[in-house]
Amino acid sequence: MKITQYGFLALLSVVNPPLLAAESTISPGHYLAQVSDCAACHTASNGAAFAGGLKIETPLGAIWSTNITPDRQTGIGSYSYEDFARALREGKGQDGHNLYPAMPYTDFSKFDDRQLKDLYHYFMQEVPAVHQQNRASDITWPLNMRWPVSIWNLMFHRDGPFISDPLKSAEWNRGAWLVQGPGHCGACHTPRGIAYQEKGQDQNDPDFLTGGTVDGWHAPSLNGDLRQGLGRWSQQDIVDFLQSGQNGHAMAFGSMRDVVQQSTQHWTTTDLNAVASYLKSLPVRGSAVTGAAVGGSQAGTALYQDSCSACHRRDGKGYSYTIPALAGNPALLGDDPSSLISIILYGSQAPVTRKAVTGPTMPGFGWRLTDEQVAELSNYVRGSWGNQATLVTAGQVKKLRKEE
Repeated sequence: MKITQYGFLALLSVVNPPLLAAESTISPGHYLAQVSDCAACHTASNGAAFAGGLKIETPLGAIWSTNITPDRQTGIGSYSYEDFARALREGKGQDGHNLYPAMPYTDFSKFDDRQLKDLYHYFMQEVPAVHQQNRASDITWPLNMRWPVSIWNLMFHRDGPFISDPLKSAEWNRGAWLVQGPGHCGACHTPRGIAYQEKGQDQNDPDFLTGGTVDGWHAPSLNGDLRQGLGRWSQQDIVDFLQSGQNGHAMAFGSMRDVVQQSTQHWTTTDLNAVASYLKSLPVRGSAVTGAAVGGSQAGTALYQDSCSACHRRDGKGYSYTIPALAGNPALLGDDPSSLISIILYGSQAPVTRKAVTGPTMPGFGWRLTDEQVAELSNYVRGSWGNQATLVTAGQVKKLRKEE
């Protein structure tokens, strides 16, 4: 395949066209803020939009998100465009201090100048200024010193814009940019290393999007693995899930519920199809199951019949677009059972979107089930109806119950 210089530049313009929202009243910068889900971290529960104050747990201690409204004293109102771009691409504050990598600048570095200028205009001209002081982190000295982040950046930050693959379609490249850049899907769906770095940045890294665990919830693999990935999902299944938070196979839970509500339901159908096209192209990188739960014990069977079968049915197939299936659900079959345990303990609620205004709420059973019973029930779900997954122990349940 021969790509001329003109053809390559034309491809780039298609991959990253102006970010226009589905509704013409929304500016390109507003749409980019939605795609990037800036509100997820910078808006606290019941707080003012983008005024910060959300608690974010890290291995070193809790940090609190910052005010990114255009208030000049407590927000980013005094930031020049250059300051703004440096923060998003390099992880540097206006005064040059290192931002904690909880801010996904490793992904946002893939923005080009046009996109960053649109985003800067949105925050400076469209977001209301809120005077709210930032809160210091709970990380104690000397762990709260910022200079070690410079070493972390040297080791793990690939600073540079997204590079299109001329051998792939414009749709594929658009999807790759959305997933790797503003969507920062790897922040949850890629496992982390000893320095809390994502163990992969794109499809060339074997660990990229193979699943990760954050705050007691396991984000499943997004590759084509039939057991714990998206191998059973069609491209339309992925689009439906990102638009409404549910499809014929699964329903969003944990932090993904908020991602759908605040971000992906607002993406254009074209962009959602691009993401789906890219994800369906990822190679299968599953792992063999050892020590798997097979069927269920008498206790697990009784617990399922008593607590779950009325909604999820005896065959585990649920009700399409109403009650998620448990049979073949990749979110429940990962090597890390954290999500299933957390759902049983604390329950879950379907996202509220334009396509799914109301949805079921699953109650938590942690108040009446012991750690041993939750493990028995989990093993029944992970070993029935053709499911295969590793055994869950009462110790794993106890750990997650403590973390709540």
